[in-house]
Amino acid sequence: MPIITVEIFPGRTNDQKRRIAKRLTDSMVEICGAKPQAVHVLFTEVDPTDWAVAGELCSDRASEPAKSG
Repeated sequence: MPIITVEIFPGRTNDQKRRIAKRLTDSMVEICGAKPQAVHVLFTEVDPTDWAVAGELCSDRASEPAKSG
């Protein structure tokens, strides 16, 4: 039973989650030969204050002007 975990920031609509789940399920069926009813997709919404990239909280990065790099 494939279990796919999607960790995203809050704010996606139920319709967006449905579409993501459908495409991930379809991909597992097509590529791995899984049965659709065996594919589980779990959405975990993570607050930007609980997520860091390159050592910086995403909540801090969103409030800063864009940095060149």
